[in-house]
Amino acid sequence: MSVAIPIARTRRKLLVFAVLTGVAAVAGLPGWTVAALALTCLAIPLAVAAAGGAGLARELLRPQRRPAGEGGLGHSPEQGERFVT
Repeated sequence: MSVAIPIARTRRKLLVFAVLTGVAAVAGLPGWTVAALALTCLAIPLAVAAAGGAGLARELLRPQRRPAGEGGLGHSPEQGERFVT
């Protein structure tokens, strides 16, 4: 049985580990700590690629932009102008 984990959650975790790696390097933490965090950053995309293929890894690293909505509650432009005071 496999459990699907949302790619957005994995992307957030990757970002957190990347930030922690940078903070650890700047703060002067021991090299093994920085190396462990950096290797975790590298392992996350590899694990995603192993689990879901190259397409899922590509989606992890390069999220697709959603088209901007028309805004509002689905009103036509004429109706939107009427509501604005």
